[in-house]
Amino acid sequence: MTPVNHIEGKAIPFGRANVDTDVIIPAKWLKTISRQGLGRGAFETVRAEAGNVFDDPAYAGASILIAGENFGCGSSREHAAWALADLGIKAVIAPSYSDIFSGNAFKNGILAVELPRAAIDRLMEVAKTDPIAIDLEHQTVTTRFQDRFTFEIDPFRKHCLLNGLDEVGLTLAMDRQIGAYESRVAAEQPWLTPAL
Repeated sequence: MTPVNHIEGKAIPFGRANVDTDVIIPAKWLKTISRQGLGRGAFETVRAEAGNVFDDPAYAGASILIAGENFGCGSSREHAAWALADLGIKAVIAPSYSDIFSGNAFKNGILAVELPRAAIDRLMEVAKTDPIAIDLEHQTVTTRFQDRFTFEIDPFRKHCLLNGLDEVGLTLAMDRQIGAYESRVAAEQPWLTPAL
């Protein structure tokens, strides 16, 4: 997983509340186990609307998505996080998230920032014309207009994102301790260790 620390750039001012995972990636796109190409199906129903922000050239290449309350509600499909990542989204800023979505986002290296509604409203306005910056280490979201919003994040999730550690990476980081444990068990309880 790629480490996440500083994300700066265009932000898509989506802002809708109660966006469920079927809106993020419709069920017909779930027939794959690949993470590649899901960005094409991301927000398909929203993209069918005239003048939607996802197809607006002004937000091409955006790495931040600004959403409303309860983002990622609905089913627990991990494909929603995969679709966002394939779309180029590295962080979502919203007032609240579904617990399952925020967990899936974290496990896929997407930072889910929670800010109050007033901050979201301000960032929605700024995003129409200017970039937004997120500093995970200092837990701030800032703009060129001296806006500065602080956010909370679970310390374990922060550590993993800053260091690019997914579940496999966390396990590999403990390789020496795991090896020492396995050697000790083999010596102390040889009947548990199969003969090779």
